[in-house]
Amino acid sequence: MNTEYAWRKSSYSDGVGGSCLEIADCISDLVPVRDSKTPHGPTLLFPARAWADFITALAT
Repeated sequence: MNTEYAWRKSSYSDGVGGSCLEIADCISDLVPVRDSKTPHGPTLLFPARAWADFITALAT
């Protein structure tokens, strides 16, 4: 996975190295997700619809 994407963390991230995910808004049908502590580690790809459903479920 190309690490040159514009990765972003949640606005709830405390910025002191805690457990945090980063996502990149670079592919229209997929959402790349990685661990912010290991940015050169593996990247998971989720279908955009599944990611949106996951985020919606977290908010309820």
